[in-house]
Amino acid sequence: MEKKASAEKAAREIRRKTRRMPQLVDAAPEPSWRQRAERWLEADAKTIPGARWLRTGLRTLHLIAVGALYGGHLYAVDTTRLHSALFSVLLTGGLLVCFEVWQARIWLVQVRGVATFFKLGLLAGISLALDLTVALLTLALVIGSISSHMPSRWRYHSVLHGCVAGPTEKG
Repeated sequence: MEKKASAEKAAREIRRKTRRMPQLVDAAPEPSWRQRAERWLEADAKTIPGARWLRTGLRTLHLIAVGALYGGHLYAVDTTRLHSALFSVLLTGGLLVCFEVWQARIWLVQVRGVATFFKLGLLAGISLALDLTVALLTLALVIGSISSHMPSRWRYHSVLHGCVAGPTEKG
C-alpha cells in the first residue's frame, strides 16, 4: 500500500514539473495584435487594369447620387421618392470602399479611409436625429470634399503608423 502511495506521489510530482517546463529560448515570440494588424494592412497593393478610370466613373456616379439625395432633403422632397437615390449612394459608396480596400488594405487606417468611416457614422446618426438630416448631410459633404482634396501627405497619413504609409497616387 505504501509503495502504491509513493508511486502516485512520484507521478504527481513528475506531472507538476513537466507543466512548468520552460519554453525553448530560440522560439520566436508570438506577434502582438498590433504587429499582426500592421502585417495584414501592409500586404502588397493589388493593381487593377484601368483602375483610375473605374474609380473616376464610380466616384462620378456616387456624386450624382449624393447630389440627388442631398437636394431632395434640402428641398423637403417626400422621402419615399428618395429611396432610389439612397440606394445608389449606398451601392456606389460601398463599391468605392471595396475598390480602395482591394487595392491597398492600408486605406482603412489612412486619413482618407478614416474620414470615410467618420462620414458613415454621421450618416448613421441621421436615423437618431431626423431633424438634423440636412445638417449631417452637409457636414458629411464638407468632410468628403476636404479629405479628397487635401495634400497627399495628409490624405495618405496612417493614423496607426503616425506617418505616410502605403502606396500614394499623384494627381
